[in-house]
Amino acid sequence: MTKKQCSLFSILFLCAKCAIVNAQSTDLFRLEYLRIPENNTGINTSRYRALVNVPFKINQKDYLILGAEYNEFDIEFRKETPFNKDEIEQLHIADFNLGYITKWNENWRLVGIVTPRLASNLKGGISSDDFFFNATASLWKEAKDVEKPYRIVLGLAFNSTTGIPIPLPLVSYYRRFHPKWSYTLGIPRANFRYHISDGHTLQLALLLDGYFINVQDDIELPDNNVGSRISLSALVATLGYQYNINKNMAFYANFGRSLILDSTLRDDNRNDVFLLNNEANLFLRGGFRISIF
Repeated sequence: MTKKQCSLFSILFLCAKCAIVNAQSTDLFRLEYLRIPENNTGINTSRYRALVNVPFKINQKDYLILGAEYNEFDIEFRKETPFNKDEIEQLHIADFNLGYITKWNENWRLVGIVTPRLASNLKGGISSDDFFFNATASLWKEAKDVEKPYRIVLGLAFNSTTGIPIPLPLVSYYRRFHPKWSYTLGIPRANFRYHISDGHTLQLALLLDGYFINVQDDIELPDNNVGSRISLSALVATLGYQYNINKNMAFYANFGRSLILDSTLRDDNRNDVFLLNNEANLFLRGGFRISIF
Protein backbone atom coordinates (compact mmCIF):
# COMPACT_ATOMS: atom_id res chain seq x y z
CA MET A 1 0.00 0.00 0.00
CA THR A 2 1.37 3.46 -0.89
CA LYS A 3 1.74 6.27 1.62
CA LYS A 4 -1.13 8.16 -0.03
CA GLN A 5 -3.39 5.10 0.17
CA CYS A 6 -2.46 4.54 3.82
CA SER A 7 -3.34 8.15 4.64
CA LEU A 8 -6.69 7.90 2.88
CA PHE A 9 -7.53 4.64 4.65
CA SER A 10 -6.59 6.14 8.02
CA ILE A 11 -8.92 9.10 7.49
CA LEU A 12 -11.79 6.83 6.43
CA PHE A 13 -11.07 4.53 9.36
CA LEU A 14 -11.15 7.32 11.94
CA CYS A 15 -14.37 8.70 10.47
CA ALA A 16 -16.08 5.29 10.49
CA LYS A 17 -14.88 3.53 13.61
CA CYS A 18 -14.69 6.44 16.03
CA ALA A 19 -18.07 7.79 14.95
CA ILE A 20 -20.08 4.58 15.05
CA VAL A 21 -18.52 2.21 17.57
CA ASN A 22 -20.58 3.45 20.53
CA ALA A 23 -23.85 3.06 18.64
CA GLN A 24 -23.18 -0.61 17.87
CA SER A 25 -21.88 -1.63 21.31
CA THR A 26 -24.51 -3.56 23.28
CA ASP A 27 -22.25 -4.93 26.01
CA LEU A 28 -23.05 -4.53 29.68
CA PHE A 29 -19.72 -6.09 30.69
CA ARG A 30 -16.64 -7.25 28.78
CA LEU A 31 -13.13 -8.48 29.55
CA GLU A 32 -10.91 -8.99 26.50
CA TYR A 33 -7.31 -9.66 25.52
CA LEU A 34 -5.94 -8.90 22.05
CA ARG A 35 -2.53 -9.94 20.73
CA ILE A 36 -0.97 -8.59 17.53
CA PRO A 37 2.21 -10.64 17.24
CA GLU A 38 5.50 -9.49 15.76
CA ASN A 39 5.88 -9.30 11.98
CA ASN A 40 8.80 -8.12 9.85
CA THR A 41 8.68 -4.65 11.46
CA GLY A 42 9.66 -6.11 14.85
CA ILE A 43 6.61 -4.70 16.65
CA ASN A 44 4.18 -6.71 18.76
CA THR A 45 1.21 -5.37 20.68
CA SER A 46 -0.99 -6.53 23.55
CA ARG A 47 -4.28 -4.87 24.46
CA TYR A 48 -6.17 -5.37 27.72
CA ARG A 49 -9.77 -4.19 27.64
CA ALA A 50 -12.43 -3.85 30.36
CA LEU A 51 -15.92 -2.40 29.89
CA VAL A 52 -19.00 -1.96 32.05
CA ASN A 53 -22.35 -0.28 31.29
CA VAL A 54 -25.11 -0.11 33.93
CA PRO A 55 -28.73 0.68 32.94
CA PHE A 56 -31.01 2.47 35.39
CA LYS A 57 -34.77 2.34 34.79
CA ILE A 58 -36.34 5.77 35.21
CA ASN A 59 -39.91 4.84 34.26
CA GLN A 60 -41.74 2.44 31.94
CA LYS A 61 -40.15 3.84 28.78
CA ASP A 62 -36.93 5.63 29.82
CA TYR A 63 -33.49 4.32 30.85
CA LEU A 64 -30.30 6.07 31.94
CA ILE A 65 -27.00 4.33 31.07
CA LEU A 66 -23.77 4.97 33.01
CA GLY A 67 -20.60 3.23 31.93
CA ALA A 68 -16.86 3.21 31.41
CA GLU A 69 -14.30 1.43 29.25
CA TYR A 70 -10.53 1.12 29.72
CA ASN A 71 -7.93 -0.05 27.18
CA GLU A 72 -4.22 -0.50 27.85
CA PHE A 73 -1.81 -1.10 24.96
CA ASP A 74 1.62 -2.59 25.64
CA ILE A 75 3.87 -2.22 22.58
CA GLU A 76 7.24 -3.93 22.26
CA PHE A 77 9.82 -2.88 19.68
CA ARG A 78 12.34 -5.60 18.79
CA LYS A 79 14.25 -3.41 16.32
CA GLU A 80 16.05 -0.11 16.72
CA THR A 81 14.08 3.05 15.92
CA PRO A 82 15.33 6.58 15.05
CA PHE A 83 13.37 8.06 17.99
CA ASN A 84 12.74 7.53 21.69
CA LYS A 85 10.37 4.57 21.70
CA ASP A 86 9.88 4.73 25.48
CA GLU A 87 7.22 7.37 24.86
CA ILE A 88 4.87 4.94 23.09
CA GLU A 89 5.55 1.58 24.73
CA GLN A 90 2.44 1.90 26.92
CA LEU A 91 -0.75 3.68 25.86
CA HIS A 92 -4.07 4.24 27.63
CA ILE A 93 -7.68 4.95 26.59
CA ALA A 94 -10.45 5.60 29.12
CA ASP A 95 -14.04 6.28 28.01
CA PHE A 96 -16.87 7.49 30.24
CA ASN A 97 -20.35 6.83 28.84
CA LEU A 98 -23.55 8.68 29.67
CA GLY A 99 -26.55 7.42 27.70
CA TYR A 100 -30.30 7.91 27.60
CA ILE A 101 -32.85 5.57 25.99
CA THR A 102 -36.48 6.47 25.51
CA LYS A 103 -39.40 5.07 23.55
CA TRP A 104 -39.81 7.30 20.50
CA ASN A 105 -43.02 5.60 19.34
CA GLU A 106 -44.46 2.09 19.13
CA ASN A 107 -41.68 0.89 16.83
CA TRP A 108 -38.58 2.98 17.54
CA ARG A 109 -36.43 3.83 20.54
CA LEU A 110 -34.26 6.95 20.70
CA VAL A 111 -30.73 6.47 22.00
CA GLY A 112 -28.38 9.33 22.91
CA ILE A 113 -24.81 8.80 24.15
CA VAL A 114 -22.07 11.26 25.14
CA THR A 115 -18.57 9.86 25.68
CA PRO A 116 -15.71 11.99 27.00
CA ARG A 117 -12.42 10.16 26.27
CA LEU A 118 -8.94 10.24 27.77
CA ALA A 119 -6.38 8.86 25.27
CA SER A 120 -2.72 9.32 26.19
CA ASN A 121 0.66 7.78 26.97
CA LEU A 122 0.33 9.46 30.42
CA LYS A 123 4.05 10.16 30.76
CA GLY A 124 3.51 13.43 32.58
CA GLY A 125 0.16 13.19 34.36
CA ILE A 126 -2.91 14.41 32.45
CA SER A 127 -3.00 17.32 30.02
CA SER A 128 -5.80 19.02 28.07
CA ASP A 129 -4.56 17.44 24.81
CA ASP A 130 -5.35 14.00 26.24
CA PHE A 131 -9.11 14.62 26.11
CA PHE A 132 -11.47 13.97 23.20
CA PHE A 133 -15.25 14.01 22.87
CA ASN A 134 -17.68 11.59 21.19
CA ALA A 135 -21.46 11.78 20.89
CA THR A 136 -24.12 9.77 19.06
CA ALA A 137 -27.88 10.02 18.55
CA SER A 138 -29.70 7.12 16.92
CA LEU A 139 -33.06 5.47 16.39
CA TRP A 140 -33.29 1.77 17.24
CA LYS A 141 -35.96 -0.61 15.95
CA GLU A 142 -36.07 -4.26 16.96
CA ALA A 143 -38.36 -7.24 16.44
CA LYS A 144 -37.51 -10.26 18.61
CA ASP A 145 -40.59 -12.46 18.73
CA VAL A 146 -41.02 -12.97 15.00
CA GLU A 147 -40.06 -15.75 12.61
CA LYS A 148 -37.01 -13.81 11.37
CA PRO A 149 -35.84 -11.43 14.15
CA TYR A 150 -34.11 -8.21 13.10
CA ARG A 151 -32.64 -4.99 14.47
CA ILE A 152 -32.02 -1.63 12.75
CA VAL A 153 -29.94 1.30 14.06
CA LEU A 154 -30.00 4.63 12.19
CA GLY A 155 -28.41 7.84 13.43
CA LEU A 156 -25.68 10.46 13.51
CA ALA A 157 -22.38 10.54 15.37
CA PHE A 158 -19.70 13.11 16.16
CA ASN A 159 -16.11 12.37 17.18
CA SER A 160 -13.40 14.96 17.80
CA THR A 161 -10.55 12.67 16.68
CA THR A 162 -11.77 12.52 13.07
CA GLY A 163 -11.03 16.18 12.37
CA ILE A 164 -14.39 16.54 10.63
CA PRO A 165 -16.54 19.17 12.44
CA ILE A 166 -19.90 17.67 11.41
CA PRO A 167 -21.92 14.63 12.57
CA LEU A 168 -21.49 11.52 10.42
CA PRO A 169 -24.25 9.04 9.50
CA LEU A 170 -24.37 5.59 11.07
CA VAL A 171 -26.26 2.46 10.02
CA SER A 172 -26.40 -1.08 11.43
CA TYR A 173 -28.70 -3.93 10.38
CA TYR A 174 -29.02 -7.39 11.99
CA ARG A 175 -31.23 -10.28 10.81
CA ARG A 176 -31.71 -13.88 11.95
CA PHE A 177 -32.95 -15.20 8.60
CA HIS A 178 -32.83 -18.89 9.59
CA PRO A 179 -32.88 -20.69 12.98
CA LYS A 180 -29.16 -21.47 12.48
CA TRP A 181 -28.00 -18.47 10.44
CA SER A 182 -27.77 -14.70 11.03
CA TYR A 183 -25.82 -11.68 9.80
CA THR A 184 -25.01 -8.10 10.74
CA LEU A 185 -24.18 -5.35 8.27
CA GLY A 186 -22.61 -2.16 9.57
CA ILE A 187 -19.50 -0.32 10.70
CA PRO A 188 -17.24 -1.04 12.56
CA ARG A 189 -18.35 -4.69 12.22
CA ALA A 190 -20.09 -6.96 9.74
CA ASN A 191 -20.48 -10.67 10.46
CA PHE A 192 -22.08 -13.90 9.31
CA ARG A 193 -22.93 -16.45 12.01
CA TYR A 194 -23.76 -20.14 12.12
CA HIS A 195 -25.61 -21.06 15.31
CA ILE A 196 -24.61 -24.71 15.83
CA SER A 197 -26.80 -24.92 18.93
CA ASP A 198 -27.91 -22.66 21.77
CA GLY A 199 -24.47 -23.10 23.32
CA HIS A 200 -22.14 -22.87 20.33
CA THR A 201 -21.70 -20.32 17.53
CA LEU A 202 -19.24 -19.96 14.65
CA GLN A 203 -18.65 -16.58 13.05
CA LEU A 204 -16.99 -14.97 10.04
CA ALA A 205 -16.48 -11.25 10.56
CA LEU A 206 -14.99 -8.17 8.94
CA LEU A 207 -14.21 -5.39 11.39
CA LEU A 208 -12.31 -2.16 11.96
CA ASP A 209 -9.90 -1.92 14.87
CA GLY A 210 -7.35 0.56 16.16
CA TYR A 211 -6.80 3.73 18.17
CA PHE A 212 -5.88 7.45 18.05
CA ILE A 213 -3.86 8.59 21.08
CA ASN A 214 -2.07 11.72 22.25
CA VAL A 215 1.70 11.57 22.92
CA GLN A 216 2.42 14.09 25.67
CA ASP A 217 6.16 14.57 25.13
CA ASP A 218 6.63 15.22 21.43
CA ILE A 219 8.82 12.66 19.66
CA GLU A 220 11.64 14.18 17.63
CA LEU A 221 11.95 12.46 14.24
CA PRO A 222 14.32 12.67 11.26
CA ASP A 223 13.88 15.60 8.84
CA ASN A 224 12.86 17.88 11.74
CA ASN A 225 9.43 16.25 12.04
CA VAL A 226 7.68 15.90 15.39
CA GLY A 227 5.28 13.14 16.41
CA SER A 228 2.55 14.19 18.84
CA ARG A 229 -0.09 11.53 18.09
CA ILE A 230 0.01 7.79 17.40
CA SER A 231 -2.67 5.91 15.48
CA LEU A 232 -3.39 2.35 14.43
CA SER A 233 -5.94 1.62 11.71
CA ALA A 234 -6.76 -1.94 10.66
CA LEU A 235 -9.36 -3.74 8.56
CA VAL A 236 -9.42 -7.30 9.93
CA ALA A 237 -11.05 -10.52 8.70
CA THR A 238 -11.66 -13.05 11.49
CA LEU A 239 -12.93 -16.56 12.14
CA GLY A 240 -14.42 -16.93 15.61
CA TYR A 241 -16.00 -19.35 18.04
CA GLN A 242 -18.36 -18.41 20.88
CA TYR A 243 -19.50 -20.55 23.79
CA ASN A 244 -22.86 -19.24 24.98
CA ILE A 245 -23.48 -19.73 28.69
CA ASN A 246 -26.98 -18.33 28.15
CA LYS A 247 -28.61 -15.80 25.81
CA ASN A 248 -26.61 -12.91 27.30
CA MET A 249 -23.31 -14.38 28.57
CA ALA A 250 -20.53 -15.90 26.45
CA PHE A 251 -16.84 -16.73 26.15
CA TYR A 252 -15.33 -16.10 22.72
CA ALA A 253 -12.11 -16.52 20.74
CA ASN A 254 -11.24 -15.06 17.33
CA PHE A 255 -8.39 -15.69 14.91
CA GLY A 256 -7.93 -12.94 12.34
CA ARG A 257 -5.59 -11.30 9.88
CA SER A 258 -5.47 -7.70 8.79
CA LEU A 259 -6.39 -6.99 5.18
CA ILE A 260 -5.21 -3.39 5.54
CA LEU A 261 -3.05 -2.00 8.36
CA ASP A 262 -1.53 1.41 9.01
CA SER A 263 0.32 2.29 12.24
CA THR A 264 1.62 5.86 12.14
CA LEU A 265 3.05 8.72 14.16
CA ARG A 266 1.27 12.00 13.40
CA ASP A 267 1.87 15.69 14.05
CA ASP A 268 -0.49 18.20 15.69
CA ASN A 269 -2.39 18.57 12.41
CA ARG A 270 -2.87 14.76 12.13
CA ASN A 271 -0.47 14.55 9.18
CA ASP A 272 1.58 11.34 8.84
CA VAL A 273 5.19 11.95 9.91
CA PHE A 274 6.55 8.40 10.51
CA LEU A 275 5.23 5.03 9.37
CA LEU A 276 5.60 2.36 12.05
CA ASN A 277 3.89 -0.61 10.39
CA ASN A 278 1.85 -1.24 7.25
CA GLU A 279 2.38 -5.00 6.87
CA ALA A 280 -0.38 -7.59 7.28
CA ASN A 281 -0.57 -9.00 10.80
CA LEU A 282 -2.38 -11.62 12.83
CA PHE A 283 -5.04 -10.48 15.31
CA LEU A 284 -5.68 -12.98 18.14
CA ARG A 285 -8.56 -12.08 20.43
CA GLY A 286 -10.43 -13.71 23.30
CA GLY A 287 -12.62 -12.77 26.22
CA PHE A 288 -15.87 -12.88 28.16
CA ARG A 289 -18.92 -10.67 27.60
CA ILE A 290 -22.39 -9.98 28.95
CA SER A 291 -24.64 -8.33 26.38
CA ILE A 292 -28.22 -7.12 26.27
CA PHE A 293 -28.81 -9.57 23.39
